[in-house]
Amino acid sequence: MISIAEIESWVRSGESENIEFKRTTGERREAARTVCAMLNHRGGRVIFGVEPDGRILGQMVSDRTVEEVAQELGDIEPPVFPSIERVDLAEGRQLLVIAVQMGNAQPYTYRGQAYRRVGNTSRQLAREEYNRILLERLHGDERWENRHATAWSVADLDAEEVLRTLEEAIRRGRADDPGTRDPAEVLRGLGLMKDGQLLRAAVVLFGRAERIEAELPQGLLRVARFRGKDRTEFLDNRQFHGNAFDLLLKAERFLRENLPVAGRIQPNLFERVDDPLYPPLALREALANAFCHRDYSVGGGSIALGIYDDRLEITSTGTLHFGLTPEALFLPHESLPWNPLMARVFYRRGIIEAWGRGTIKMEELTVRAGLARPEILEQGGCVTVRFAPSSYVPPQRVAQDVTERQQRVLAFLARHPGGAPVRDIAAGLGYSGTPRSLREDLTALKHLGLVTGEGWGRGARWRLA
Repeated sequence: MISIAEIESWVRSGESENIEFKRTTGERREAARTVCAMLNHRGGRVIFGVEPDGRILGQMVSDRTVEEVAQELGDIEPPVFPSIERVDLAEGRQLLVIAVQMGNAQPYTYRGQAYRRVGNTSRQLAREEYNRILLERLHGDERWENRHATAWSVADLDAEEVLRTLEEAIRRGRADDPGTRDPAEVLRGLGLMKDGQLLRAAVVLFGRAERIEAELPQGLLRVARFRGKDRTEFLDNRQFHGNAFDLLLKAERFLRENLPVAGRIQPNLFERVDDPLYPPLALREALANAFCHRDYSVGGGSIALGIYDDRLEITSTGTLHFGLTPEALFLPHESLPWNPLMARVFYRRGIIEAWGRGTIKMEELTVRAGLARPEILEQGGCVTVRFAPSSYVPPQRVAQDVTERQQRVLAFLARHPGGAPVRDIAAGLGYSGTPRSLREDLTALKHLGLVTGEGWGRGARWRLA
């Protein structure tokens, strides 16, 4: 039972995404629209009998009044049966409170139109958002990964990878030993077979590369190392087809080959320590998330890994779902993978955790390494995770090798964006060579497009290009 004290507390707090006030049941159409919006959001209450200025006056409520409200709510589809409660006031007047939980059959419509709560208002859903919610509702039963992989058999899969997954799951205590090493039985135990047929998830996870390349174009990883900060010029550009575990290994190998290192001096030891520019575990987490959350129904989709001079990006085909936003991913949230069968296998393999902490773990690892939190972008039908270094990192190779001394010059100029003359550069680096050799280094870096010079002779100033 709702008490007057509770209602007074709600009224003092004002209308919100889960509370709305109506003067009388004469506004029942607007109330039904609000209930529809709350069903499509997080649930809430509509209270009849509260004036716009916050006075709680109530109204005379008969059985017919309740019937009229219930009849109006009957225009909501799919059908719902919200709680309708009377709360007594003085002199025979009552409040009428409608309460609903977040609907489990979204999207709901009222008289053919869907609504969603935005703050304390109810707004029409755009067709695109309506279709997205509908897809999410159907996703539990009908999705790309749990459909039969027509014309694929266990012989088309990498049996060694299947058994490797089982052994790792047993070792980690994430699966019991089934007492058999027959690939078909293992796949059945992993939930990757149905009615004696392979599911598409099994193909993505364990398919042989040659057949994936021929018949599953979305089983694609694109990797590139760019010169500079845009995609104008490649230093390395490759594409791989294969199963998810093979592509993950290829992505990690590409990172080891192409990521620069960030040097630092260990306190009290006076020794240089070279660490990867970005924490490998954070990158692995981002890659694993991309494999588990991407939309495989897009035939031309892929996972892309791009390394630039000023950032690293991991992009996967598909958008965020289930109400998640880029910012919400760094807050505690439920684990809601778009491909739960694949995510479960990744979990058993020990590659991901199952508690919605992947993005939070990425943040913890990058912050611990002295970097900024990764940035998550949703645009163009893709989700991108972007990592950025904490400071300028000189390139090791452009058109040719950049020497360690030249890298030190670049790092010095990065700390002096206004530029510096040769004498200041030499002093700042404790340069032991002749001014001429330093000028030769600067000239070489200028030819590579890394620095620019202004002025002449001793008054010339040098800065990063």
